[in-house]
Amino acid sequence: MNKKIALGLLVASMVLATACSNGAKNSGAAQTNTSKAPTSASTDQTATADPFGKYQDPVTVGIAYSVDPSFKSTKGETLENNAWKKALKDELNVEFKINWQTSKENFDQKMNLSIASNDLPDVAVVNQTQLTQMVKGGQLQDLTEVFNQYASPAVKKIIDSTNGLALKQVTFDGKMMAVPNVSAEDYNFMWIRKDWLDKLGLEVPKTVEDVEKVAKAFVEQDPDGNGRKDTIGIASGTTLYNDFTGGPAGFDLTPIFSAFNAYPGYVVKGADGQPVYGSTLPETKTALAKLRDMYANGLLDKEIGIRKAAEETVISGKAGMFFLGFYGGYWPLPTAWANDPTADWQAYAVPLDAQGKYNVKVTNPSNGFLVVRKGYEHPEAPIKINNLYLRDESINGNDFMLARNFFAPLDEIGFEYKALQEVLAGTKKPEDYADKTEYKLLKNSLETIKNAKKEPYDKLDIQYWNQKDKDFMRAYSVMVGAKNHFDPNLNKVESLSYMRTKTMEKRWTNLTKLENQAFLKIIMGSAPIDSFDQFVKDWNKQGGEQILKELSETIN
Repeated sequence: MNKKIALGLLVASMVLATACSNGAKNSGAAQTNTSKAPTSASTDQTATADPFGKYQDPVTVGIAYSVDPSFKSTKGETLENNAWKKALKDELNVEFKINWQTSKENFDQKMNLSIASNDLPDVAVVNQTQLTQMVKGGQLQDLTEVFNQYASPAVKKIIDSTNGLALKQVTFDGKMMAVPNVSAEDYNFMWIRKDWLDKLGLEVPKTVEDVEKVAKAFVEQDPDGNGRKDTIGIASGTTLYNDFTGGPAGFDLTPIFSAFNAYPGYVVKGADGQPVYGSTLPETKTALAKLRDMYANGLLDKEIGIRKAAEETVISGKAGMFFLGFYGGYWPLPTAWANDPTADWQAYAVPLDAQGKYNVKVTNPSNGFLVVRKGYEHPEAPIKINNLYLRDESINGNDFMLARNFFAPLDEIGFEYKALQEVLAGTKKPEDYADKTEYKLLKNSLETIKNAKKEPYDKLDIQYWNQKDKDFMRAYSVMVGAKNHFDPNLNKVESLSYMRTKTMEKRWTNLTKLENQAFLKIIMGSAPIDSFDQFVKDWNKQGGEQILKELSETIN
């Protein structure tokens, strides 16, 4: 997640590494994932083994550790002394050994060097580009058999929930060369200071024009009451929107673009029915013109594109709106509430397009891939470790889940919201969901919701919550943020492809930089709106046209 979704999520970049200093020698022919992938992780007839079977002899697994200086355990645990270290030893007889560590900012660079030198970790969580490179180099173990034998039913069910998309990304010449992670489906919604709306006598905005009016009032009418004109209409960060290779970008402007039926960063169907890149279409130019006007009128953060920590404007109480997924109650709002516990942040599916739809970009559910070095003695070990993580996260928490490959059903967030509604309404009891073990946080959420949520249960304003309850952040995020998953105006827009191609590996970084710079200049007024037309020509010439041809081959 460009995302600080929950406390302790630094573990997404912690990976298993070699317990010995030398990797396997390069062998095997280059492979491609053009063959048809299996549609289900549960249909193989290979005899299964105990997904939680304990090793008779200890298994030591070296890891490379990604250090996040800002991370603090919510339970006071340390790397040397934590619940997961004990659980892995007691349940599986597995121990970790740290071979090397580096900052999270430098981790990808270190992994790329390992791949290039063929001095590979035994097991790692890599991105799609790294996965493709390692497969072509013949560096990875075929996991087809061990996955079918050792993956727990819950893990298989989650991967199946993507309807084949997750498996397609790890299948090369009919072989499963990695285990894909699966993230719960989520979208960016508008989080807004409802107490500011009430103070200024304003309604929740519905259209882009409404958003402009509210932002103008937030900037000009001193909603924080300090007598100074120092508030910000819409907070924004360094990313304008997410592309099809990644998940939602927090504090971006995707919903503004989508209100104009513009889907920059996505592969969509053109007027002739052929795949086109959304960033090059006229709708995107129209959206940029609107954002240009909003910036000129002081409605957007003046530091858009350069403010690396956009959440600071929310935490300090200066911003009135921002776009983020359901997890706002996890981050950054708890820190904002520490400064002002009466700040009533609510989330809505706005702004709507001209047809009254709230358009959301459906992201790739898999952006991390668990791989095993060819020849590693225990290729099943990381699979069993992650089986245990999924089963017992609600018991041991999510701090120090080293070598974690995230697994969550696509509908986890929405399913939990519906279940909480049923329990609060008294139509169901927590025990009625006892068989839904793939929803790893559901049991705790259902059993504790009435500790965090005050009556009346249908009132979601901040005064109806117990902010001191340990489960408040999760409960607030689901009840306030995830309710928008069921908004009747929701319209899901998928990219025609989520695959990275050969030319993308070489050109995508530069093309992304070209795009971001061109669009920021337009928004900030340092380039005319018609410079968009030159951007389109440059994008196609510098590799975009070839990428579209390659992407067309990945579309069924």
